[in-house]
Amino acid sequence: EEAELVTHSLFTSKVKQPEHCAHLPGNTQSPDPSAKTEAAKSPLWTSQGDAEVKLRMGESGVAAEPPLTVHQMFTSAVERYGDNTALAWKEGDQAKSLNYRDYYKACRTAAKSYLKLGLQRYHGVCILGFNSAEWFIADIGAILAGGFGVGVYTTNSPEACQFVAENCKANVIVLENEKQLQKILQIEDQLPHLKAIVQYKGALREKRPNLYTWDEFMELGRDEPDGPLDAIIASQKPNQCCSLIYTSGTTGQPKGVMLSHDNLTWTALSTAKHVCLTDATVAQEVVVSYLPLSHIAAQMVDMWLIMRVGGSTHFAQPDALKGSLVNTLKEVRPTAFMGVPRVWEKMQEKMKSIGAKSSTLRRKVASWAKDVGLQTNLTRMRNTATGQAPFQYQLAKKLVFKKVRKALGLDRCTKCYTGAAPTTKDTLEFFLSLDIPLFELYGMSECTGPHTISRPDAFRLTSCGKEIPGCTTKLDNPDEEGNGEICFWGRHIFMGYLNAPDKTEDALDAEGWLHSGDLGKRDEHGFLYITGRIKELIITAGGENIPPVPIEDAVKDAVPLLSNAMLIGDKRKFLSMLVTIKSQINPETGNPEDELTPEAVEICKKLGSSAKTVSEIAGGRDRTVHAAIQEGINQVNKKATSNAQCIQKFVILNRDFSINGGELGPTMKLKRPVVLKMYKDQIDNFYKDLETPADNQRPK
Repeated sequence: EEAELVTHSLFTSKVKQPEHCAHLPGNTQSPDPSAKTEAAKSPLWTSQGDAEVKLRMGESGVAAEPPLTVHQMFTSAVERYGDNTALAWKEGDQAKSLNYRDYYKACRTAAKSYLKLGLQRYHGVCILGFNSAEWFIADIGAILAGGFGVGVYTTNSPEACQFVAENCKANVIVLENEKQLQKILQIEDQLPHLKAIVQYKGALREKRPNLYTWDEFMELGRDEPDGPLDAIIASQKPNQCCSLIYTSGTTGQPKGVMLSHDNLTWTALSTAKHVCLTDATVAQEVVVSYLPLSHIAAQMVDMWLIMRVGGSTHFAQPDALKGSLVNTLKEVRPTAFMGVPRVWEKMQEKMKSIGAKSSTLRRKVASWAKDVGLQTNLTRMRNTATGQAPFQYQLAKKLVFKKVRKALGLDRCTKCYTGAAPTTKDTLEFFLSLDIPLFELYGMSECTGPHTISRPDAFRLTSCGKEIPGCTTKLDNPDEEGNGEICFWGRHIFMGYLNAPDKTEDALDAEGWLHSGDLGKRDEHGFLYITGRIKELIITAGGENIPPVPIEDAVKDAVPLLSNAMLIGDKRKFLSMLVTIKSQINPETGNPEDELTPEAVEICKKLGSSAKTVSEIAGGRDRTVHAAIQEGINQVNKKATSNAQCIQKFVILNRDFSINGGELGPTMKLKRPVVLKMYKDQIDNFYKDLETPADNQRPK
C-alpha cells in the first residue's frame, strides 16, 4: 500500500524513479524523420487551428522520446493490450465492456461516420454530456478523422455552447440526451458550420433532418471504405492540433486551448512514468471516470494515461456527484482515484457525520487510530521512519484503516489524487490520519493537465509536489520570501489559443515560457507550494499586496463550520470577508439548501447553539455562532504579518456558494468577480464608514 512506499529520495530536488516503474514502455513506433525536421523549423506557438508548432524536444531522457500521434499511441496499445478491457460500464444491472481491439474499431467507425457527414479538416466536433464509452469514441473518432475533439461543460448555457461551437467551427455536435439537445436547438440557426447532431443516450422525441441516434450515426460509417480515413491518419503529424480544451471562463469568455497530438501522447508517457502506473502486461490499472471530460484533468487520466499503460476505465453513473459515486467505487475498486477537493470534503463530512452517531467505544478507538495514523504518516513523509512500522500502526490498520478503505471502495487504491483547486490542510490531515494520503497535483489546461505531482515517496502536506519528468519550473520575479510567478517549460505546453494571438502572447513570453498567473515558492527540498494568484492579489488602498487564498484557508481551518470564505479588500482601507456555512446539497439540483449538514449541527451543539438551518445563523442572527466565527478570525489575525492583513469585518451569507448559483466554476473554483457583483450590497455595507474600524489593532 502507498503508506509503505517511502524511499530515501525525499530530500532530493529531482524525484528518482522507483525500480517498479522501470517496466513502463517508451515510444516504440518510429515517427517520420522528415516530420521532425519540419517541426524544428516551426514557431513555438500559433493561434491557427491548421498550423504546426516546434516541439520542445529535450536532449535526453523522457523529453527526447520520439513524438507520436494519437493514432500511433492507440495502435501501439491495441498491439500490446488488444484483449484487455479498455472501457466498462453498466446499463441497468447489466455489465458491458469493450476491449482495446473493439474500442479502436469503434473509433475508426465513428471517424468514417464523421467523414460521411462532411467533417472538415481542423473543424470541431463538440461533445456535450456525461462520461461514457460514446464520449470517448466520439472524441477519438473526431481526432482520427482530422477534426478536433471539443468537450463542452454540461452546465453551459445555450449561449455558452454557441460561443464554443462557433469558435471551433463545429461541423458535428454529439450530445447525451433531450435536455442537452434542447440547448443546441435554441442556437442551431446561429451555427453556420453545423452539419449534424448526434444524441447518444435515450430515444429521439422527434425526427429532424440531420439529427441521429448513436446507432444511426455509427451505421453511417460501418461499410465505408478505409482508404479516405487511412489517408487522413497518414497525413497527421505530432505537432498538429487534435484537441481543444475550453477554459471555464471565470475571467471572461472561454479560450480554446489547442493541444497537439504530442501534447497528449507525451504528457501521458511522462506522467505515467512519474506516478509509476503499472503496465497492463504486469497488472492492469483501473480508474473510475466521473469528473467532467471537458476538463483536461479527467481527460488526461481517464482517456490518455490509461490508454498509455493499457488500463481500464469504468464509467460512473450520471448521478455520481449526487451520491452514487461511492457505490461505483465499491463495485470497481479502482487502483488509482482522482478527486477534486469538494469530492474529498464531501467524503470527509459524510464520515464525520457517521462517526458522530457511533458508540462511545467506537469513537474512542477511531480517535486513537487516527492519532496513530497521522503521526506515523507524518513521520514517513518527513523520511525519518526507520525499519518496520510501529505495532500501534499495524493494529490501527487492522482495526480501522482497512475497514475505512473497504467502505470507500479504495481498498486496492494505491494512488489517491486531488487537484483543480486548493485542498485544505484539514482535509489532507483527515485522510492522512486514516492512512489515505491525498497526493496533490498542479497544472492547467495550457500544460495539458499536470506539471507537478506528489507521490507516495515524495510529498509534503499542502505542496503540489515536483515536476513530471522532462518539465521545468521557473519562479519569475520572486519577492524577498521567494514567491514568484510560476512559469512552465516542456513538451506539455499548449500550441496557443485558437483564433486569439493576443491572449496567446499574454500567456507565453518571448522565450516560450508559459506564465501560469499563479504565485508559488519552493522549499529547500524542491517541493512546490502555490501561495496565490496574481489576478486575485488584493492591493489595499494603502498599497499592500495580499494573496487571499492562504488567509481564506486559515479561516476555514480555524472555523470548521464554514464551507466557503472570500476575502475582500481590493482598493479598500481594510480587509473584510464573506463566509458561508456548511449546508445540505439537494441531490437532484446540486443547489445548497437551508438545512445544515450533520457535522455543522454537531459543531453548533458543541458551541451551545441549537441552530439547524443557515437562516437561523446568517447575518449574525445566532450570537453564539457569530462569536465563535469572530474568535476563529481573531486567531488568524494574531498570525498576520501586518495590521493590513487582519480581517476587520465579516458577514455570514444566506446560502452557500454553488455552480448553479454562479459563485463557483465547473471545477469548483471561486468566481471572484461574480461574487463581488452578487454580494455588492453586503460588501458596500462593510465600508459605509470611511474610517477603519476602531478595533483595527491586531488582537494581542
